[in-house]
Amino acid sequence: MERLLEHLIRYMLYEDIGYGDITTELLVPEDQYSDAVIIAKSDTVIAGLIFVEDVFRFLQTDITFRSYMSDGDYVISGTEIASLRGKTRTLLSGERVALNILQRLSGIATLTREYVEAVKDTPAVVVDTRKTTPMFRLFEKYAVRVGGGRNHRFGLFDGILIKDNHISSAGGVKRALEKVKNNVPHLMKVEIEVTNIEEFREAIKAGADVVLLDNMSVEDVKRAV
Repeated sequence: MERLLEHLIRYMLYEDIGYGDITTELLVPEDQYSDAVIIAKSDTVIAGLIFVEDVFRFLQTDITFRSYMSDGDYVISGTEIASLRGKTRTLLSGERVALNILQRLSGIATLTREYVEAVKDTPAVVVDTRKTTPMFRLFEKYAVRVGGGRNHRFGLFDGILIKDNHISSAGGVKRALEKVKNNVPHLMKVEIEVTNIEEFREAIKAGADVVLLDNMSVEDVKRAV
């Protein structure tokens, strides 16, 4: 996983910098050093700070990075989050990739925290989906955990979720569940997606371990729960 994260960050840098930051290289001397400070511009739950240092470190191994906050901390607008000292070219070339990660992940963590707080007095938990930004899944699912939520399956390879197209292909809820449960390890949970109360009841009767209520009305969700 660590190697995958490194690969993704290096790809992001290549995507933005390519063969070189033309403007910066034309205007900034190679040996010039500068200081930079990362400041929160809104109240937020910090997430992704652990990756920001990596962004700059891949561009300059001896850069100085100081973090004043940790992922999961709630900060108010104007709070200094981190500071850096390094080559001016490094700071300018890595800035956008670092901020893209920090801003997006902090936004996800902040919104997740709001939902987690909203249901804290109930048995409910906040769980994410696979509907993530391409190349950002590792980061976005990390941000959900930072915000207090939980991860659902990471991909198609690490969990079973029978969806509507699977059900149609198998010939119904009962048949889909029978086919899957007869061919999976005993300890692996089988989840199925249903769209109405009739399918829900059929799924429960057929032995589904987890039932996902998809686009059902509030009234039907209450009846199912």
